[in-house]
Amino acid sequence: MSIFNKGRICVKIAGRDAGLKCVVVEEVDNAFVVVDGQTRRRKVNVSHLEPLDQTLDVKGGSREDVKAAFKTIGIELVDKKSRVSKPRIKKQKVNKKASKKTAKVDKKTEKKEAKSEKKAEAKVEKKAEVKTEKKVEAKVEKKAEVKIEEKPVVKEEAKSEVKSE
Repeated sequence: MSIFNKGRICVKIAGRDAGLKCVVVEEVDNAFVVVDGQTRRRKVNVSHLEPLDQTLDVKGGSREDVKAAFKTIGIELVDKKSRVSKPRIKKQKVNKKASKKTAKVDKKTEKKEAKSEKKAEAKVEKKAEVKTEKKVEAKVEKKAEVKIEEKPVVKEEAKSEVKSE
């Protein structure tokens, strides 16, 4: 016969409910008992309990019986309301093959866009080169015309200076 028989008041010494009072509701075997009270109703190892010298008359072992028994010794138990969970939003399944295909298509379109941009840039550069070449040619032609015009004048001035001497 165990000290942890039905109706024994105990204090939990381990776990989340440590330090709270409970009463043994049912004996499972030599190592485990079911407890209820200020703690959660659950199966507990007897090594996690410290027995007190008091016992309660727990008739059926239901939550209401345990509440009434604790009320006789001056301890009021509070029922914890269970949380109402929000409905979970289901994520849509992603088709891996489809996502890979779209990724490939995206890469192809990016490559096409890059090529078209490069072509446009090349056209702009060619136009700029043609314009600069035309400007350079025009300048060269002007200089050539100016030199051609200056040479005869210089010769005539040189002849006139030679004659005047």
